[in-house]
Amino acid sequence: MIQSYAFNNKKHAIIIKMTIAQHLEKLIQDFQDQQPLRVGSLIITVYGDLLALRGGTVWLGSVIKLLEPLGINARHVRTAVSRLNKDNWISPHQVGRKSYYSLTDSGWRKFRNATPQIYAGPPSDWDQSWTLVILPDHKNINKDLAIKELGWLGFGKIAKGILAHPMPDMRPLERTLDGLNIRDEVIILHQASHELTSSSALDIMVQDCWKLEELSTKYRKFLEKYRPILQQLSTGDIPGEMECLLIRILMVHKYRKILLRDPRLPDMLMPAHWEGNAAYELCRDIYQLLLKKSEDCLDNIMETEEGPLPQPDKEFFQRFNGLK
Repeated sequence: MIQSYAFNNKKHAIIIKMTIAQHLEKLIQDFQDQQPLRVGSLIITVYGDLLALRGGTVWLGSVIKLLEPLGINARHVRTAVSRLNKDNWISPHQVGRKSYYSLTDSGWRKFRNATPQIYAGPPSDWDQSWTLVILPDHKNINKDLAIKELGWLGFGKIAKGILAHPMPDMRPLERTLDGLNIRDEVIILHQASHELTSSSALDIMVQDCWKLEELSTKYRKFLEKYRPILQQLSTGDIPGEMECLLIRILMVHKYRKILLRDPRLPDMLMPAHWEGNAAYELCRDIYQLLLKKSEDCLDNIMETEEGPLPQPDKEFFQRFNGLK
């Protein structure tokens, strides 16, 4: 926070450090200022980051209680949950007067596909080959849906019906194609070479397909917002359990929205000093500092049909190349 004061008719800028509570208040205000709120998207973040690897089922009242400090009321949550149910993300299970919502098979598949992108580090060495997915003009293929789903895996549309990625994770690709029931209809060319392509043509394709300038701007804003929070946390100024959980939710939600539009291309194809790498390190460091108290808060407020949430499975601790 920067404020200006006048001394002897001269203005001087004085930097005033915000407390963690003030940072959280600003994060909540920024979230509320987004219209529409897109509560469903936030609930997807809650399930993906907090619940998927802790059983994936929770009482709806727990979700309402969790999101209330963010200015989201029970009606907003119920409306969003109803839409997520219609979209086959989650499904309800009634026990007495309580509704418990679990991830559907489709929801699990989407989270399994997205998790490597959100929590994995920058891409490793590249062999300079590409994977191409060709969508033939076939009545069984919904091209718009396929392009959207493969886009979440980082594939870019380089021509009509042709998508490409230099380093895709093949298992999520196959699961996505199976989920769309088009695995036997599409053509997959693996380890295609760009040896005969000029570097300028390659640069133009990458910029056009993946809108890197727009991504860069989003990453810079993320870094500007969360770097001061890391500085505060690093001094040992760790807030209470609920505050830790709310900061974690809002940070992962913002990071997820940016990252799932990031193709995570090899460094060779990216601009120098790519902001996405710095954003990953920042998110990793804050996540680690918030981890203990935020997980304790989950244990206290989340309720399943059997009682408390089950403990995280071992896959959870592999996030960000190893949580402590």
